[in-house]
Amino acid sequence: MKTLFDAIQLMIRDWDHILKLTLEHLYMSLSGVLMAVLIGVPLAILMTRNRKAAQYIQAFINILQTIPSIALLLLIMIFFGLGQTTAIVALACYSFLPIIQNTYDGLINVDVNLIEAGKGMGMTYTQLLFKVKIPLALPVMMAGLRVATVISIGVATIATFVGAGGLGELIYRGIVTTDDVKILAGSIPAAILAVSMDTILRFIEKKTGYNLYKSNNH
Repeated sequence: MKTLFDAIQLMIRDWDHILKLTLEHLYMSLSGVLMAVLIGVPLAILMTRNRKAAQYIQAFINILQTIPSIALLLLIMIFFGLGQTTAIVALACYSFLPIIQNTYDGLINVDVNLIEAGKGMGMTYTQLLFKVKIPLALPVMMAGLRVATVISIGVATIATFVGAGGLGELIYRGIVTTDDVKILAGSIPAAILAVSMDTILRFIEKKTGYNLYKSNNH
């Protein structure tokens, strides 16, 4: 209990430094997820059109997920060097699985009757995708985004090993000096970030599902 109290005191005393680390942590986490969305959603759409491509893409993202985080960081560092870019690319790699898988699952499970109705109205593939499939798959896609964001915030603590900063810097400093207070002072904001983002995205996910339910019943 005393260690927790001391950690809170440290957070209050050095709030400006911890706020800087927290903002760095949040920036890297969200940037990694955004990169995964920009790459992963088009890949998931491709997977729905090409089963062979789907198998290769799924195999690739499964392999990425099994690589230890430190090893993946070091591999990426060969190309991008030290700094936040390496950390962001690594976080994107760990965000691919939930984003690609949920987007793919959401798109292929859209009601076939609705797709046929759209085709009967003369809608093109692009119109079907953006006006029927994606809106209906959005709640499932949001669930994947929520999982990816929480994973990214958790994994971002290792960014300190490539000089990218973030809350991992304080946690690592505490581990090296066997200082439980510093470890807690870095872990608490990271946990608050993860819970806060999960709550915000869960709310958006529920609103998306509720609005979809209302539109389907009017």
